[in-house]
Amino acid sequence: MKIKDTEIKVLQADITGLRVDAIVNAANNKLVMGGGVAGAIKRKGGKVIEDEAVKKGPVEIGGAAWTKAGNLAAKYVIHAATMGMDFNTDEIKVRNSCRSALRVAEELKVSSIAFPALGCGTGGFPYLASAKIMAQEAFRHLRENKSSSIKEIIFCLFDQEAFDVFNKGVISYLDYMLQKIQSGPFTTVDAIIEIDDSIIVIERSNPPFGFALPGGFVDYGESLEEAVKREAKEETGLTLTEIKQFHTYSAPDRDPRFHTIGTVFIAKAKGKPQAGSDARGLRLVKLNELEKFIFAFDHKRIIEDYLKYRRGEEPF
Repeated sequence: MKIKDTEIKVLQADITGLRVDAIVNAANNKLVMGGGVAGAIKRKGGKVIEDEAVKKGPVEIGGAAWTKAGNLAAKYVIHAATMGMDFNTDEIKVRNSCRSALRVAEELKVSSIAFPALGCGTGGFPYLASAKIMAQEAFRHLRENKSSSIKEIIFCLFDQEAFDVFNKGVISYLDYMLQKIQSGPFTTVDAIIEIDDSIIVIERSNPPFGFALPGGFVDYGESLEEAVKREAKEETGLTLTEIKQFHTYSAPDRDPRFHTIGTVFIAKAKGKPQAGSDARGLRLVKLNELEKFIFAFDHKRIIEDYLKYRRGEEPF
């Protein structure tokens, strides 16, 4: 399956034989290569890998460091510290070590990387939990890195039991996440920008047409507050101040295009109002004139609720 332009695979194979740019070693934080995956990598790739790794250790638990791959088919070994020398691991350590390995892979500009089941060997972490955590981190990494060098992520399991668990846990989980993102609901924000006894409304240049409060979609990695400030700046040229959350609207039919959940903020602003490039116009409308306007989405209801709030009535 694919996330953006990166192929995700689950293979049953010996990770030390894969021809990829980098393989990941489930390491301890001193980067001493003993048993499990680390031992297999050292036996096939040579002790030179451990010698280079130890010189770079210790690293923090959950961190990662890279070495060359010795006699292996890969170019690099990324040593992801899933545990300390007590050999105990947990969800946070597995998650952070996977995240760190992906970060190091980007620094190396690798195009392909193979992971074992992090934490599941010496650490005894459950296969299904590891599969879901690593799938989550791969998904998050690719969503947050718009120009990732990684074009192939392989989850490589040696035995049948581990392969079966990972094959189901990774692929089904990622498929579920992709379906959820594509189908929504989508998160939006809107701003009621108060200027004396008036508020600002935008005349839309795109369907659905009509007037609307300044607002739009929340970007990945943005808070609601950050999003409403950005959207207001883009659409009105104003810098929001004194922001406070008013209400969240979630009726499935509030947007004729698709299901959105929108949070509305009341705010003051600094600057000179000016319509953005994607708006037909901008108006400063007195509160007693708002009912004359035809609003897109459910913004008429939002305005009615706001006017009740201004009159001291209970709007919800």
